[in-house]
Formats: sequence, C-alpha cells, structure tokens
Amino acid sequence: SVSLTDSVQSTTLIEKTLKKFPEVDTVVSRTGRAEIATDPMGVETSDIYVILKSYDKWQTAHSREELIAAFDKELTRDVPGNIFSYSQPIELRMQELIAGVRSDVAITLYGDDLDVLRDKADQIVKAVSQVPGAADVKAEQTGGLPYLRVQIRRDQIARYGINARDVLDAVETIGGKEAGEVLEGEKRFALQVRFRQQDRDDVQQIGNIKVADPAGRLIPLSELADFKLEEGPAQISRSNIHRRISVEANVRGRDLAGFIKDAQSAVTRNVSLPPGYFLEWGGQFENLQSATRRLAIVIPIALLLIFVLLFMTFKEGKPTLLILLNVPVAATGGIFALAARGMPFSISAAIGFIAVSGVAVMNGVVLITHLIALRQQGLPTREAAERGAMEKMRTMILAPLVAGLGFLPMAVSSSTGAEVQRPLATVVIGGLLTSTLLTLFVLPSLYRWFEARGRDVEL
Repeated sequence: SVSLTDSVQSTTLIEKTLKKFPEVDTVVSRTGRAEIATDPMGVETSDIYVILKSYDKWQTAHSREELIAAFDKELTRDVPGNIFSYSQPIELRMQELIAGVRSDVAITLYGDDLDVLRDKADQIVKAVSQVPGAADVKAEQTGGLPYLRVQIRRDQIARYGINARDVLDAVETIGGKEAGEVLEGEKRFALQVRFRQQDRDDVQQIGNIKVADPAGRLIPLSELADFKLEEGPAQISRSNIHRRISVEANVRGRDLAGFIKDAQSAVTRNVSLPPGYFLEWGGQFENLQSATRRLAIVIPIALLLIFVLLFMTFKEGKPTLLILLNVPVAATGGIFALAARGMPFSISAAIGFIAVSGVAVMNGVVLITHLIALRQQGLPTREAAERGAMEKMRTMILAPLVAGLGFLPMAVSSSTGAEVQRPLATVVIGGLLTSTLLTLFVLPSLYRWFEARGRDVEL
C-alpha cells in the first residue's frame, strides 16, 4: 500500500546509507516498472543498482559476502520497514527466467485459499530462516492492499426505485469511467471522467455522491450503499491450474545442494499442508539438478572412451588399468584440496575433476609407454621401472607444474567470476599434486607387481 512518494523517500534514504561505504562508487534507484513491461513491478518494489569500486580500494570487507552483510546491517538499522534481497543484474534476470523469483531458491506453494497460502508461506519463511546459510528469506507480497468495499443496500434502492446498475455506475466514476476517445493524428487516447483527488480520498465525500431516482431526486450514495475500508489481495498469481505464492531465499556461506536438503527437511518437519496444497522447489537448484544428471551420464561415457582408446593403444589390459588408476587418485587430491579451502562441491569443481583426469591420464601414458619400451629393449622389470621413472621424472614434474602454475591465478582470484574460477582451479591443482606423486613413486612399483604376476622375471 506504499505510495510512489514514500517509495522515492525510502530509496533516497537507501542511497544515502550506501554512499557512506568507501567501496561504493555510484548508487542508482528505479521504482516500479519501465514503460515497456518486460519487468513488471509495482511501486512497492524498487531496484537499487550499486556500482562498486575495484577490489583494491575496499576497506569495509574483503569479499562480496562480507560487504553484503555490512550493507544489510546498515540498511536494516537506518531504513526500517523494508525487506532487502541482494543479487546481481544478470544473475537476477536469469533467476527470474528460471523460477520467476529474484533469488537462488524458489519455494512455490500451490493451493486455493489465499489466506491459507499466506499463512503457510509465513510458516515456510520461519522454517527456512532457521537453516544455516539462509539469507534474504521472504514470501511474495500478495496481500495488504487497501480496498474500499461498497455493498449495495437492496432494500434502500428498492425503496427509491433505483437500479443497482445506476449505483455501480456512480461507484465506477470514483476511480475513472471511460466516456470517450481523443484522437491526435493517428494516436488514440481513452477519455476518462473521475472525481477530484480530494473527493476520491475521503470516504465521507464519496458518500455524498448523488444518484438520481426515477423522480429526479438526488439521493446520497451513503443511503444506498454501505462503505467499508479493508485490506485485500494485491495480486493473485496462478500456475498449474492453481493459485500460488512464492517464498524465495538466497544461499550464502554453504553449498546449494546441502542447503536445499536441510531446508526441505525443516519445511517437512515444521509446516503441515492441508489436503490439496503442495510445494515445488526451484531456482538455481533446478540448474544444479539438471547439470548433475548430465554429468552422471557424461563422466562414465568419457571414462569408457578413455579406457577404449588406451586399450587400442597398448593392446593389453594391464597397462590400461595402471594408467586409469591415476583418475581416482587425482580425484582424491581434488577432494582434499576443496576440503582444505572449505569449498563445497559445485559444477565448476566437477569440470575441474574432468580436466585433471585428462592430465593425469596423459602423464600415465607417457610413463607406461616408456617403461614398455625399456622392457622391449631387454631390461629386467625392476631396472626398467627404476630407469624409466628417473628418465621421465623431469617430464612428469614439468607437465603438471606448468598446468598448476597456469591455474594458480584462478585459485587465488577475488575478481568478478572468482566464485566459478576458484573451485575449478583448486581441484586441478590438488589433483595434479596427488597424480604426480602417484605417477613418479607408485606407478613404477605397481608396474613391477603387475609384470611379476604374469611373467617369471627378475624382481
């Protein structure tokens, strides 16, 4: 029910509060929707665009999450009565396209009764807010709009012989009744007739509106109808043949999949839905599920293709299996590296596992190929393993070292896109470390053991 004037005052105060931070360069506000309705919003919703200075000039915080927490603390104290949600412009638009909300997680509740929907949405907000990592949790604002209800008194209009349509026409004129059309060249504008602002804002003045009876007498509207000020729905959203209300939340400081799992448990435990009401979880979580399903298909296919290519190269199963041992060892190093830096598993980290597996397999191919060549020259297995490891040590160290140094800037990055770069680079560097150690020290010994099981050779 906020007016445009109040929205402007609030956004001005928000701008002044944010400008106090040394990290902020410019603040621009936009209230309501643009002329082209690609972004439908009411005057109660405002977008505050905060343009930040470069990271080297930051003083209040050292990361985006810390800066958002500082913003929220100041705004909650200095600008009460508002609900804040923090995002980035492109990310926000993508989230709107995916789930219709402006946050990481969307919880959509379907049902029939608007009051029940609002009550259950508030319970969901309370339950999700208690989950670690939850931020900016809020329910869609569907109520709170002031209404003037006009109920016609049938006995009174019958007494005066007035039709209900005549009374409703007078009521319609309060907000604006189309009376014609204005032409300006090829442009057409609807011509509306309505009462003055001061008359529309005063219930007593509305009650003094006159309605003519068949005898020509002017009867005040207050004698023909009852007036009641009340709050009603600001919007009614529908989807899947049901009314719906959305609860949205951002996730900070933890992985999205773990947060969704804990949030679903909290909602199931604390919110009881009546028959005919059901929930849908969406947002970035949908992308995660989709990408996870694809990776569950792509990774086994990629490993199978690697096995086939290696088998075609060596014409034997033992060296192929030896080289493939590098893959789980490299993955183990990536997992330890993520854990050491306190990073959750993500899709970018999964891409890092795929990348490091390729480098590990390449190193294994180089070493095993050289060992086989030495054996074909007539060297005993032990001597071939020792000599091969020593001769290929420089190659085994330099190849992953170059790759690791290339990923190092990404691993310590704090600029735009660092949230995607850091997990990928961390996995690659950790995986290269463990796979290099395996290739140099363990793989030659395993080669000797594999050879000894099949042939009577000198150990």
